[in-house]
Amino acid sequence: MSISIIIPTRNGSGTLRELLAALTIQSLQADEILVIDSDSDDDTVETATGYGAVVHSIELDSFDHGGTRTMAARMAQGDVLVFLTQDVLPKSPTMLEKLTAPIRTSNDVSMSYGRQLPSFQATEIAAHLRNFNYPSESRVKTYDDRKQLGFETVFVSNSCAAYRRSSLAEIGFFEADLIFGEDSCAAGRLLENGGKIAYAAEAAVYHSHNYSWSEEFCRYFDIGVFHDSQKWLLDSFGGAGGRGLDYTQSGLTYLWRRRSYRMIGDFMVRVGLKFCGYRLGRTHRLLPIRLAAKLSMNQGWWENNRVTASDGGG
Repeated sequence: MSISIIIPTRNGSGTLRELLAALTIQSLQADEILVIDSDSDDDTVETATGYGAVVHSIELDSFDHGGTRTMAARMAQGDVLVFLTQDVLPKSPTMLEKLTAPIRTSNDVSMSYGRQLPSFQATEIAAHLRNFNYPSESRVKTYDDRKQLGFETVFVSNSCAAYRRSSLAEIGFFEADLIFGEDSCAAGRLLENGGKIAYAAEAAVYHSHNYSWSEEFCRYFDIGVFHDSQKWLLDSFGGAGGRGLDYTQSGLTYLWRRRSYRMIGDFMVRVGLKFCGYRLGRTHRLLPIRLAAKLSMNQGWWENNRVTASDGGG
């Protein structure tokens, strides 16, 4: 099966160079690398072309998490479409082989996604989040697993994911005009279609974020907006409340065992900010658009009038 790698970029030459260099030594080589660049004003484009990638440039305002990836998927030639973000770094030369193996070896697997490990600069709290969300054991998820896993069934990430092109085409590729979460929506549609999703823990990349308190709030505000706009996902796969409690308990245990006592207060503040941000995001339709944009990590989404609900008089 032919493989296409798709990487959206924006001023990412610093990390993109490491990623592309790592891709040159993979045990399984892609047939093409397609970079979709959003008006970078650094040397991202030159870096990409220097490593043999095909670059397609778009205007910054036209970038859309789902729409841009759909455009790239239609342009790509591969039977397997691998999506990476510019800031991931493969852990080993077998990452691409392990990531695509479930699709290449099983006809009923529609998607696979890899394990994300804490980056070398990750804080303890950022490291715990990665370890909590991405365990060391691989598994395959089906639609029936929603009864046990709830919303975790559609927890996937396009930072490191592979799709069977034919399966993705059957669901119309990715949904456009989402604040983010195009990967979870696609996962839900693929599962509803009878496909399976593989979590390939052996396909590991380094990728994490050291968010500030305000960024934690804004991130979860956006998650609340996403969940409110895609209620069918919650109706089909259940809510994420139980997962939040598990995360809190796991984080406290993790910090206590590491004797990072001073971080426990910081961690609990972040938990509170995440909860408040999420709840406010779920009620974003009551807020003026200008205020909602200020509370969001994706301000361009609001500025481009991608809100279909009432703006609350703003």
